[in-house]
Amino acid sequence: MTAIDRTGTVAVVGTGTMGQGIAQVALLAGHPVRLYDVAPGRAGTAVDAITVRLDRLVEKGRLTAEERDAARGRLGAVTELGGLADARLVVEAILEELGAKQQLFTALETVVSEDCLLATNTSSLSVTAVGGALARPGRLVGLHFFNPAPLLPLVEVVSGFATDEAAAARAHATAAAWGKTPVRCADTPGFIVNRVARPFYAEAFRLYEERAADPATIDAVLRESGGFRMGPFELTDLIGQDVNEAVTRSVWESCFHDPRFTPSLAQRRLVEAGLHGRKSGRGWYAYGEGESRPEPHTAEPRKAPATVGVHGDLGPAAVLAELIAEAGIEVTRDRTSFVSEGFIALPGGTRLTLTDGSAATTDLSGTHIRFDLALDYRTATRIALAPSDLASPEALSDAIGLFQALGKQVSVIDDVPGMIVARTVAMLADFATEAVARGVAGAEDVDTAMRLGVNYPRGPLEWADELGVGWVRRVLWGLDDAYPTGRYVPSQPLLRRATAEGKLFSS
Repeated sequence: MTAIDRTGTVAVVGTGTMGQGIAQVALLAGHPVRLYDVAPGRAGTAVDAITVRLDRLVEKGRLTAEERDAARGRLGAVTELGGLADARLVVEAILEELGAKQQLFTALETVVSEDCLLATNTSSLSVTAVGGALARPGRLVGLHFFNPAPLLPLVEVVSGFATDEAAAARAHATAAAWGKTPVRCADTPGFIVNRVARPFYAEAFRLYEERAADPATIDAVLRESGGFRMGPFELTDLIGQDVNEAVTRSVWESCFHDPRFTPSLAQRRLVEAGLHGRKSGRGWYAYGEGESRPEPHTAEPRKAPATVGVHGDLGPAAVLAELIAEAGIEVTRDRTSFVSEGFIALPGGTRLTLTDGSAATTDLSGTHIRFDLALDYRTATRIALAPSDLASPEALSDAIGLFQALGKQVSVIDDVPGMIVARTVAMLADFATEAVARGVAGAEDVDTAMRLGVNYPRGPLEWADELGVGWVRRVLWGLDDAYPTGRYVPSQPLLRRATAEGKLFSS
């Protein structure tokens, strides 16, 4: 299916920030663009705002003056829906209310031609429900852009239950022709990004509610150890706590209160207090004049042990043995004794182990200090440690000094199951695996969506492949044992993959 021809008019209904951004994308792709808004004068104001943006692009050398003038000549506002009669594509970007969207598209059906493609930019409503009131719901598709639309490349192309394949294919081709990276997905709560990303926020908020660590420390660990561009507390402050919480609540309610999507009480209290983040001057952090961001908890310098022992296979943390030796610390290897999970033996016998989803204190195989998962232990600049209640101050000091000798800052957190990065990544991997199995989207589209839509350092399915699905399963089993609420039960698709993976490597 080919994209809509560049000579075809694209109409955008709703001229807020998102509507203006979508209009700018279509305009710079070469289309005539018409803007409409129910608020008198607002569409004309949007034309002026887009013109200012075009001028800035010229100033930055990203657009020539001739290209700007040509684009400006293709842009216009209309005061009535009838002014959109010649549109080949209408993109709706109005408020997130089902009735309002249904009313708009019902009215548009009487105005536009039969071959006009209709698209909703909804991020939280069902595309199927939006189209349910239409005489021809087959031509309605979801085109979910991410804010700011001119800059972020991802577009989710959502097929409602009644959407024609030809309509979805044309929408996908058109988004690609506009220079975007479109991904196809089914009409499920949250689509791809807002569905799979829920644990990134939810697990951080739960850790905060458990007093495992403060927001600044959790953010720092996920950035500096997990490789995420932003931590969940600073990111939701940027998005808006009211917006992020509303999406979480919408997905939870649409999934019939599935415990995996349970909203955060702490975030609800922020919203109730009007602390919505940057736009209100305060959220998890304060943004007033003279305010500074709290520093993450970072351990004071400690002396590294002269020697450590490495027992068994450290799994995803195997490179640590090399890094320790490179730091000039003597490493003794014991490859003969059988251990179910590898560990680093500190002087005095305390075991330094990669978190497996269980708390260090509940591990009966010895006295443990857990360390968290890292995207890349060689390049990570921070590591989180969680000591058992039985670990001595001397053992914790040795563990801190060991990682500091590797060039890492160290954050000591409470002994919570799964720690920070590991439980987040395990949940993301499980959500992504289940999304593919349920037909939400293909594996490549899921990973692409998470990398481009929310700037994850690695697609969650790719990450699971590198860690091993069996490792992900172990972490989730440990979490489910610690919190038997159903929140952490591994999905059936992940269990099947892990079983198949185990048989493959044992054969």
